[in-house]
Amino acid sequence: MKKAMTLTLVLLLTAGCVVRAGTPPSAKKQAQGSAAQGAGAQDKTPPSYDMKPQAVLDLQQLQEKYVGLARAIPADKFTWRPAEGVRSVSELFLHVSGANYGFPTMMTGTTASPGYKREGFEKSTTEKAQVIEQLNKSFAYAIASVQAMSNADFAKPEKKLGPDANDGDVIYLMVVHSHEHLGQSIAYAREIGIVPPWTAAAAAKKDAKAAQE
Repeated sequence: MKKAMTLTLVLLLTAGCVVRAGTPPSAKKQAQGSAAQGAGAQDKTPPSYDMKPQAVLDLQQLQEKYVGLARAIPADKFTWRPAEGVRSVSELFLHVSGANYGFPTMMTGTTASPGYKREGFEKSTTEKAQVIEQLNKSFAYAIASVQAMSNADFAKPEKKLGPDANDGDVIYLMVVHSHEHLGQSIAYAREIGIVPPWTAAAAAKKDAKAAQE
């Protein structure tokens, strides 16, 4: 994301400063004057992307999909795993839950979720109801952590994570992590014959529409 922003800035600066060879001298001076004036002025253009509400929305949608998928999978399949040494269904869901608990604590000043212990968490239970409970609790914690941030907090440096790291990077990685493992969770579900609820709902809506036509 930073690379894309940097590239955009370079392109904008280039477009504003380059004057074609055939431009009259008076136009060149005017362009140079405008560029100099613009360089000293504060850019008050509103951002086209507000990370805080978008991150909250993403996490809310991810929570809905994870919990819906977990509810659709039979309880006796929560110990199923695609191969030896690979996370089982319950371990995968708890891995996502653990990340939701863990990522916010990488930000200075964020209080850890009460009762969460990282050690052994992924293997702490295979009970469907308890796994779903952890999914809901962890997403609620992650969402609350983002909502507690000010817009300025997203630019707050986290030097312990890297020379250019900030809290916005932490939130971005948390959302990306959940998206990544959602794809894995869907693959698990399909392997054991479960169609994701939102896919089934979309198909039912399409069939109902076709029946009316």
